[in-house]
This record gives sequence, C-alpha cells and structure tokens, in this order.
Amino acid sequence: MRTFSGFPPGRIRAVRFPETVFTELLPLVDDLDELKTTLYVLYRLSSARGRVRYVRHRDLLEDPVLLEGLSAPTGAAVEAALDRAVERGTLLRAETEAGGRREVVYFANTPRGRAALEALRRGEPLSEVASPPRLNIFVLYEENIGPLTPLIAEELREAEETYPADWIEAAFREAVALNKRSWRYIQAILERWRTEGRKDEADRRGREGDRRRYIEGKYGEYIEH
Repeated sequence: MRTFSGFPPGRIRAVRFPETVFTELLPLVDDLDELKTTLYVLYRLSSARGRVRYVRHRDLLEDPVLLEGLSAPTGAAVEAALDRAVERGTLLRAETEAGGRREVVYFANTPRGRAALEALRRGEPLSEVASPPRLNIFVLYEENIGPLTPLIAEELREAEETYPADWIEAAFREAVALNKRSWRYIQAILERWRTEGRKDEADRRGREGDRRRYIEGKYGEYIEH
C-alpha cells in the first residue's frame, strides 16, 4: 500500500469545495475512479480564472496527476469516470468550437455552469478560460526537462505542496539558464532557499523596508507614494 507522508509545515494553498460535496454528493458516489475524477475536476475548476470556468476534455485525458490516481492510467479510465460523473449530475458536458476545432468541455453543475451550458445551446461563443496565474509544476517539468514518470510525478506533487509557486518557477528558470536541466538540481535550489532564504526576496524586503522608512519617517508627508 502506498502511504501519504502528511501535510507539510508552513503555508500551503487551500482549495474550497461546497459543503454539499461532502454532505450530499459523497454518499452517492460508489465508484472510486468517479470520485477521484470528480474531486480533481472540481479542483481544476477552482484553480481556473474567469467569469466562466470549464475544463477541456483533452486536457483531462493527458493530465498525469489524474491518470496516476485511477485504477488504470489510461484515457479509457478517464472517459468512463467522466461519463459516470455526468450521468450522476455532478458535471455538465458540452461541445463547442474553438479556432475551428471541436472541443468537449466540462462545467460543474452549479448555477454558473448551467448558465454557461444554456448560453452554448443558444449559440453564444465560449469565452477563453484563463489559466491559473502560475504554471503548473508538471507543465514546467515537461517543457524544460522531459516526459514525466510516476515516480517523478510523486516528487513534483510533494514539491508543489512544500514550496511557493514563485519559488518553483524561479528555480526552473535558474536551472535552465545554467543549462542544468535536472530535477535533482532544481530540488537542490529549492532546498537551499528553504534553508538559507532566497536572496532576491531578501533584497526586495530590504528595498521595501528602505522605502517604508522614507514614507513613514520624518519626511514622509513630503514624499509622493
């Protein structure tokens, strides 16, 4: 049995789910793949930005975190779990056209999700969903190092829960700039920053402290800020 190492110390990003997920939906779901897929899609929707939030079918089929958690790491397993979630009424599925390409998208069965589905049925175009403000660690790895393996995916997930998102991006940038395209090298950078502090953050805090001393000090009323 694979075990969980526990939640890391310090501040970690929280995800909010409606209470009815636990009080009404959870008792209904009798399939583990459906449950995992439902929770993961709701997580992805909560991480999206924009007036209308949705997840693309093709993105779910290629998501390494979702695939690794299912009974079989295949698109067929994702398809079956999504079908069950739609049939149960948790998710809403729709077809749309984007850039001349047919897209299948999923909304949560919420008032906004239902309104978006009705708008599509009236022929209104689907606005482009905004991605989370920072790149996913798995995307960073695949774009800068190479294909994911289950072992690396587990380590990446632990790192994402341990370090701030801007640290992870900065560590990848530093490794790429030095042509050290290795996850071990990036881990070493993150560990060093956690132990010693990140220099650019310390410099920024120093600059902010200097600025605050001027603004709040003896001549503060004469300084425009």
